[in-house]
Amino acid sequence: MKKRKEKAENSERWLLTYSDLITLLMVFFVVLYSSSNIDKKKYEQIASSMSSAFTGGTGIGDGNIVQGSENSSDEGELKPLVQTEEEKLQGIEGQVDDIIKNLGLEDSVSTTIEERGLVISFNDSIFFDSAKADIKENMKTKLVALSEILNEIDNYVRVEGHTDNIPIKNEFYNSNWQLSSIRASNVVEFLIEYGSVSPDRLSAVGYGEYRPISDNNTEEGRAKNRRVDILILNNKYDNIENNN
Repeated sequence: MKKRKEKAENSERWLLTYSDLITLLMVFFVVLYSSSNIDKKKYEQIASSMSSAFTGGTGIGDGNIVQGSENSSDEGELKPLVQTEEEKLQGIEGQVDDIIKNLGLEDSVSTTIEERGLVISFNDSIFFDSAKADIKENMKTKLVALSEILNEIDNYVRVEGHTDNIPIKNEFYNSNWQLSSIRASNVVEFLIEYGSVSPDRLSAVGYGEYRPISDNNTEEGRAKNRRVDILILNNKYDNIENNN
């Protein structure tokens, strides 16, 4: 009986190993090249090609890798996705400024970004009659409009009352301390009751005459000092009560 001839060993198996090696080397060099000018689209294409190569696809040979372009100078930068607190406050300031303009309050209300947060400063005469703490009726709808912005953010809000240095003593208030404190408290209570602002985000403080922003020796300066500030605190302050 004739012996069956043994099949010749497949001498082409090395080609498969060689092909895999070449594919991996191509992926490696493309990654090195692209890492110097990577953008989102290019990253997705590289990831897709690498996945294809490791799962048996054609990988780089599909032509999905797009080379860098001289006209895409901005594409190489990875921009931060997280908005900073300063950028957030600037956005809020823009919204408040729009409301101030729409309500025609440019001469009586101003906004300023400080380290502690965004200060919305109201001349006291648009809020209150002289030596009184009841909010004027025509300001109530305007405060409600402002509260809509306050409800869109999570920052703490502090209402600060200020006066000039002219002593006050009448049947309602014994001092500028009392007047400024009650005015601030009334604004807070209004924001809670009619603006639906969460009480745990609000506080009121009266500074009386002791934090002036102008010279109390002139009528113009005293008018600037008589004000109510709504302070949207920078969130880097963890405890609102520590920043009085």
